[in-house]
Amino acid sequence: MDSTILRYVLVSVIAYFLGNFATSYIVSMRSAHIDIRKHGSGNAGATNVLRVLGAKAAAATFIGDALKGVAAVLIGRYIAGSNGAILAGLFVVVGHNWPVVLGFRGGKGVATTIGSLLAINPLLVSIVFAMAVIVLITTKYVSLASITGMVIFPIAMIAFKQSKEYIAFSVIIAILAIFKHRTNIIRLINGTESKLGKKAKAE
Repeated sequence: MDSTILRYVLVSVIAYFLGNFATSYIVSMRSAHIDIRKHGSGNAGATNVLRVLGAKAAAATFIGDALKGVAAVLIGRYIAGSNGAILAGLFVVVGHNWPVVLGFRGGKGVATTIGSLLAINPLLVSIVFAMAVIVLITTKYVSLASITGMVIFPIAMIAFKQSKEYIAFSVIIAILAIFKHRTNIIRLINGTESKLGKKAKAE
């Protein structure tokens, strides 16, 4: 097998299992001896941790999830260059969303995606993050802010004339994020989605 392909496979496997590091699960077990997936909305992410365990635990979860995105991309770039960084950014999110160690019940990948993008293109992630924050402040819907950011991401990639590989990466990441937020989208349409600061409904 070609050595380049072997490096790509290695990067993908490393990134996937790095994504399996379930920060929300670890934080919830250590701080409150609970499985966060059995409380609140049932999502293994920072927003649910915020609602169930508070800001300190949520911050630890967000930072941990983002850092594994950064680490995966840096490792991928070191092993296999820019294409390795792209593969790592994709597979660390897949590993976070569908972790084999937790029966494929993970989070929605927002913080991990932010970390990956930060390592790939800090300027673009700053723009996307700023737009998402504006939506969050305006509407108080975390899910809507996350979806908005993911939709803007590929648009920003195209606007800033990034390579076709990075554009393809951004489109796939956006599709994954929208898929993971599909129940939130239905609740947003029905007007039943929980706003920031309110108790979330189980998914």
